[in-house]
Amino acid sequence: MLHSTKAISFFRSFWVMVLVFLLMACSAPSNSSGTSDTGGASPSGSPPSESTQEDNSETTGVPGSESTSPLAQLPQLQGEATVVLQVNGKTITLAINGKDAPITAGNFIDLVDKKVYDGTAFHRVVRTPSPFVVQGGDPQSKDPNFPVQRLGTGSYIDPETKQARYLPLEILPEGAEQAVYSKTLKSAGENKPPKLRHTRGAVAMARSQLPDSASAQFYFALADVDFLDGSYAVFGYVTEGMDVVDQIQQGDRIESATVTAGIENLKR
Repeated sequence: MLHSTKAISFFRSFWVMVLVFLLMACSAPSNSSGTSDTGGASPSGSPPSESTQEDNSETTGVPGSESTSPLAQLPQLQGEATVVLQVNGKTITLAINGKDAPITAGNFIDLVDKKVYDGTAFHRVVRTPSPFVVQGGDPQSKDPNFPVQRLGTGSYIDPETKQARYLPLEILPEGAEQAVYSKTLKSAGENKPPKLRHTRGAVAMARSQLPDSASAQFYFALADVDFLDGSYAVFGYVTEGMDVVDQIQQGDRIESATVTAGIENLKR
């Protein structure tokens, strides 16, 4: 009887371990073209929660090092650029930092230059219970008949490949020479804060729970929101027109977005 009890206990433990393993495997996220681009903020003012099991695939290569690197296939901003947005007939000027976020900044400048943002709407504005973010840039929002409840799910679709373009999460730790790619600083075990912080006026890429799901949508920080630091990629700051950003309402549109300086720093 003693040996029989031990055997039953062993097999029970074995099957429990198998079931736990299968559950973890089934819950692992996958990055597909249907990934929603809804990061930045939830209505409660908190960032979207990360998956319990984060995608562990790393994007390898230093920007511009090898033509076969996934990073080398994306636009890069090798320096700085200036972008001017026209919203409600008023001007918002952005300083875009390609030195510390070359991939994220390069993608934004490329989309501005392609006029992807012209006519898009700000679909999410969170000011209560305290100022948080204004989010826009969903290419689907150009269509005035697109269902409002689905705004925030769109990505940039390359007209040549017909495929969505997704970016690796790119965050440069303070004092570091190279950015951390495809991981939040916390998941990468990095204790230093990012060099580009979520201070009032920061411009950053929205994303879903998967680190490498940012595409076209971006947001303005309406206040210092440092709890987003290390989890979302900041790539620039508002230098003029923050009062215009403060007045943006849900549904307001970007009448035009123009690169006024630094386009020569964009490498496609």
